[in-house]
Amino acid sequence: MAYTNNVLTRARMRLREDNERKRAEYEDHLAKAYALRPRLREIDRALRGSAAQAAALIFQHEGDTDAELARLREENQKLQNERQWILDEAELPDGYLDDSPVCSLCGGTGYVGSQMCECLRELCRQEQKRELASLLPTGRERFENFSMELYPERFYPELGTSARTLMQKNLNYCKKYAAEFQPGGRSLLFSGATGLGKTFLSACIARQVSENGHSVVYATAGKLFAHYEAVKFERAEPESLRDYRDCELLIIDDLGTEMTTQFVTAALYEIVNARLLERKATVISTNLNEQDLEARYGGQIASRLLGSYRVLYFLGDDIRRLRKIRQNEERSARI
Repeated sequence: MAYTNNVLTRARMRLREDNERKRAEYEDHLAKAYALRPRLREIDRALRGSAAQAAALIFQHEGDTDAELARLREENQKLQNERQWILDEAELPDGYLDDSPVCSLCGGTGYVGSQMCECLRELCRQEQKRELASLLPTGRERFENFSMELYPERFYPELGTSARTLMQKNLNYCKKYAAEFQPGGRSLLFSGATGLGKTFLSACIARQVSENGHSVVYATAGKLFAHYEAVKFERAEPESLRDYRDCELLIIDDLGTEMTTQFVTAALYEIVNARLLERKATVISTNLNEQDLEARYGGQIASRLLGSYRVLYFLGDDIRRLRKIRQNEERSARI
């Protein structure tokens, strides 16, 4: 399971800091124990010496090494017994002189062979949640907070459904999509007017997919294209764009609100086309309809978005405006 370069870098840094912190704590405890019971230092020095002697005997293959090794083991055991007696007598807490690594599986390296260890994977999950929390609009983006009451039940003859019925289907689909997300899954296009919940539902997907352990990058269209322009004009390193290409799920919010230029169109084509070819899922929300997409970005991009993405249409009244009206009514009722 891949994580973005930024997330992985921060997770590795935290693991390194955990290792350094544990080592510093051990050395501090050891210094205090030596000061409290100086005999411990002598015992530890003798134990290190006997270990070195045993290793030398094994490689020498000369004389009666078995007898000498047996003597060293006996001396070693006596030293260890004395050491434990001193620790018990000093009433030091259990594990006070524990010098084991932060993770027994990987030895604190973060990897078991070529595979990422669960300790580093957990740090990646935590860093990704922290990153998303700083990017998502409100912090309330969970499917259970999506209110269907704000969508009207009036029937749209041209569509053969009501806004509430359609949005319930969209909600159900998005919940299933996020819960069952796997790398290589289908890309989605949210299309509809302002204030109908596109940003909220895309953020819900981002949060759920991230919590399930997948790498997610969430960005507004304006921020994403500004990043590409920064690289073009050498204000940022090309490597900094890697996360947009490598993440398992890329979410681009508010496509069409940016200032569209030839450069922006080229960057969007590169993102959309590359991720389709590499079978990497993308969720895009936009206020533009099908005709507007083609007029603004050209036929190639519109064809890929409308032909290769699953399009979810959003209907209803501006729920931000409706929510504000309801809040004002509730406030007036309390006065």
